[in-house]
Amino acid sequence: MSKSDTPTIVLIHGGFVDGSGWQGVYEQLKKNGYNVSVVQNPTLSLADDVAVTKRTIEAAGEQVILVGHSYGGAVVTEAGTHPKVAGVVYIAAFVPDGGESVNTLIGGFPTDGPQPPILPPQDGFLFLDPDKFQAAFAADVDAELAAFMADSQVPWGLEAAGGTVSEAAWRSKPSWYLVATDDRMIPPSAQREMSARARSTVNEVAGSHAIYVSQPAAVAELIETAVRATSPALINA
Repeated sequence: MSKSDTPTIVLIHGGFVDGSGWQGVYEQLKKNGYNVSVVQNPTLSLADDVAVTKRTIEAAGEQVILVGHSYGGAVVTEAGTHPKVAGVVYIAAFVPDGGESVNTLIGGFPTDGPQPPILPPQDGFLFLDPDKFQAAFAADVDAELAAFMADSQVPWGLEAAGGTVSEAAWRSKPSWYLVATDDRMIPPSAQREMSARARSTVNEVAGSHAIYVSQPAAVAELIETAVRATSPALINA
């Protein structure tokens, strides 16, 4: 199989972080011969992030697998209706339906467990409390790297968290979901409910919300499963 036969895997980050967190997953997928693009979303609004993602889709080959972490799940849910997209992979991510946003999903989450240490909005943007970042977001990430992630947070716009999905890709495209069972940002029970509603193929791995950073091999494995399931070139190989 030539590289031109391989679908392009497009990785989309969530709120508070940027695309550099995908480096481990990117390296694993590239080592295994896949085409990979990493989207740098500004996380100002859902509409802007979808537009940025769609530009990456347009620049890719004939077939694309979209992968979204956390808020990136909302981005891939909206952008995944693009005809080039063969499947959608959610990594500890939000999975909204049409008419829903990240905020409406959060409103239905359990309130009796750990709550994300989100600070009051500053000029229309959200941040996590840096002192509580590692425990909430990256408990299984090296302490020095987690501290860097906390101190290099990307402002997450209220318009991004409140952006409403118009049409959910998972209603017409196959999807996969990795549940991070030690997640303290999105409750694992909520991850299971969202993935069940989307009829996703689910894999559960013990890890924090930043499981894409701490366990890139497990994340890459699920992505490769999605690629093999949706690529005629690989199915018939």
